[in-house]
Amino acid sequence: MSVGENKYVALTTFTKDGRRKNCPVWIVDLGEGQVGFTTESTSWKAKRIMNTPAVELIASNSRGEPLEGYDMVQGTARIAHGDEYRSVEKEVKKKYGIQFMLIVGFGRLTRFLRRKENSSCGVVITIDA
Repeated sequence: MSVGENKYVALTTFTKDGRRKNCPVWIVDLGEGQVGFTTESTSWKAKRIMNTPAVELIASNSRGEPLEGYDMVQGTARIAHGDEYRSVEKEVKKKYGIQFMLIVGFGRLTRFLRRKENSSCGVVITIDA
């Protein structure tokens, strides 16, 4: 099973000083050795990716605890906006359906109440061969 076929993966990003930071994310297979997910461009994971694009992924549960029998993979991540973001979002919406729509709706309500602009972005990860 490719990493993009899992429901959750534990994403490891790295701080400027090399410390590891883990968090669970939904993941989709984008084909051609790439996977992706959506997030807020102001999230810590997005900020860390902008500084250090090296990432690690492993199949996990919803709490980010690795599942047995899966190998960790390494890759290089980049932030996606515009058409590339919409392409990632479309795949996430297709895979996660109503769960994704509920989170998007909650995010819109939160931004409205806080009077903040939408800062959603995609993250595209090219898996190392």
